[in-house]
Amino acid sequence: MASFLRSYNALLLRRPMATQCVTAAVLFGAGDVVAQQVVEGKGKNHDLARTARLTFYGGALFGPAMTKWYQFLNRIKFPSPTKALMYRVWLDQAILTPVAVAFFYGSMSVLEGKPNEAVDRVKAAYVPTLIRNWGVYIPTQLINFSIIPPHLRFVTVSIVSLFWNTYLSASNASHEKAQREAAEQAGLATVEKLQTVD
Repeated sequence: MASFLRSYNALLLRRPMATQCVTAAVLFGAGDVVAQQVVEGKGKNHDLARTARLTFYGGALFGPAMTKWYQFLNRIKFPSPTKALMYRVWLDQAILTPVAVAFFYGSMSVLEGKPNEAVDRVKAAYVPTLIRNWGVYIPTQLINFSIIPPHLRFVTVSIVSLFWNTYLSASNASHEKAQREAAEQAGLATVEKLQTVD
């Protein structure tokens, strides 16, 4: 295990973008597997396409953006360590997070082939997800930006993200199901209305 961590640390320093994208892909995919198997109890009915979507999102969309974001935060100079901590946490949670939450639900709608549902899904999931995110990530980031070396900050967030991604996957599936059921109900109501007219 120690040799794996040393090798991983060396990769982070040598190839940060590729390493962090692969890390994000694995952890988003793993979060979905946990969501489907542990939270939803799907067993053999595991939705492989859903896991693939989350893995793709983690590696191709989330990973690159977050790698650049942490590089940006690490480059900003502040007059004191306390101000650096407070401003980095504030920038992360007040600027990035509101955009990232909307982007996640919008991206999932598009990746599921339902871009017309993106706005409704974001509206339904946005506030509860944002509030829960702050509950998880404000304490995480206070620790992350105060004691974790800069090149390991993304990894720290990624480890916490395994649990967060489980929540996101289950939340997205729940909102997707609610939208599908609402569409089916609307379709039934239209059929009933047409039958009444006939």
